[in-house]
Amino acid sequence: MATFTFEVVTQDRTVVMTEVEYVLLPGADGGFGILAGHLPIMASLDIGVIEYGPRHGKRRKIALGGGFTEMHDNKLTVMAHTAELAEEIDVLRARQAKQRAEERLADRKADLDITRAQVSLQKALLRLEVADKD
Repeated sequence: MATFTFEVVTQDRTVVMTEVEYVLLPGADGGFGILAGHLPIMASLDIGVIEYGPRHGKRRKIALGGGFTEMHDNKLTVMAHTAELAEEIDVLRARQAKQRAEERLADRKADLDITRAQVSLQKALLRLEVADKD
């Protein structure tokens, strides 16, 4: 199977740069996949899971905090707001963030920023999903 270069970068670092056979991305308009030789594309990405690796083998996951992607000349680059590999996720911290967000949403105080609390909960759940070692 043909491969292509896959890179995920944030403002602070390169999270991953490797050769892969496929990448599944959480597009702002729905998930989509990329294979080698894909036509050039630019797309907005939502908060979600990036899955990548060989087509038939161990897949890897990244918790993505949104961003953009570009495929050009058989190289897929993800410019992420935040991105964490599964093995980098502090599960205890993610569980605590989930609990805090759930408590804020249950309280519903007048000064609560509901959207922010919902996004915090979504990110915490995503991090826990990605950290799960299958």
